[in-house]
Amino acid sequence: MAHAATDAVKFAYWVPNVSGGLVISNIEQRTNHSAEYNRKLAQIAEKAGFDYALSQIRFTAGYGADEQHESVAFSHDLLAATTTLKVIAAILPGPWNPALAAKQLATISYLTNGRVAINLVSGWFRGEFHAIGEHWLDHDERYRRSEEFIRALRGIWTQDSFTFRGDFYRFNEYSLKPKPPQPLPEIFQGGSSRAARDMASRVSDWYFTNGNTPAEIAKQVDDIRAKAKANNHSVKVGVNAFAIVRETEEEAKAVLAEIIAKANPEAVNAFGHEVKNAGKASPEGEGNWAKSSFDDLVQYNDGFRSNLIGTPRQVAERIVDLKRAGADLILLGFLHFQEEVEYFGKHVIPLVRELENAEQAASLAAE
Repeated sequence: MAHAATDAVKFAYWVPNVSGGLVISNIEQRTNHSAEYNRKLAQIAEKAGFDYALSQIRFTAGYGADEQHESVAFSHDLLAATTTLKVIAAILPGPWNPALAAKQLATISYLTNGRVAINLVSGWFRGEFHAIGEHWLDHDERYRRSEEFIRALRGIWTQDSFTFRGDFYRFNEYSLKPKPPQPLPEIFQGGSSRAARDMASRVSDWYFTNGNTPAEIAKQVDDIRAKAKANNHSVKVGVNAFAIVRETEEEAKAVLAEIIAKANPEAVNAFGHEVKNAGKASPEGEGNWAKSSFDDLVQYNDGFRSNLIGTPRQVAERIVDLKRAGADLILLGFLHFQEEVEYFGKHVIPLVRELENAEQAASLAAE
């Protein structure tokens, strides 16, 4: 069983830089993908106690996300509107080359006092790659390319005359100047497959996984951390969750029921077809979404499975349960971002800190 993280659990939110919100449903979502809405949201989140924001990368319309702003540029705008919030920009190997990403992120890190991070998405929309003329690799090959990408990125950031001979990338005595300030931008990655976990255990700073129960999260954490230790590496774990926090449990559950009742079946099934192929494409058939039900898929990353649905106290207790399972960070989606992020910061985060402090005190007393 995974051991709880010793540091306070961190909080991140999905940046709604694409239209349609975070659920594939016709329920009202008072969320907007405009720059004005997102700047204000970032400021609310920073004040509410959130540590990170994660911008999404999409190149084509679909599944309710008809309009999409580019992630790196959008992240930079949010960094300019805040002072302490870290923003994780999602990028795709293929459209991005490590040289471009290294230089782009080094400059943004310099301009924002080291508050930019990267989420390397190994690619899961085959149709999107086809639309933009990018070659689509088999599942495990995508992770091999991502690992080379990260090794190249780190090499460029830390070495002069960087030389690299990979199957996907080549560098010949390349020196990036100026390099990003220390500490280097953190590198996040997603996935639940064997290839994703093995890659995280070798090169990534953070591993994001889809929503799940504490027991299932603990299995992944134990697996990744054991392999990372054998590689003389350490990796932190972030868990996706969709939060519905209301004054009563009944009210929260009613909102969930309404989201699912008003789901767009055509869009959910199209999304499910695309991502289940991605998950099942792994040799062991255990990638993200491989076992997701229709209800799970209404929220893009199985966020309902983490069960942060109920009163502030119930949600805080479940977050601490996820922390005990080994989660270092909770990545959150909401129905109405601005007001719910503010509510979460006011009513849930203080309870989480209270529970963490009580648990730490009990642990010290037992020693």
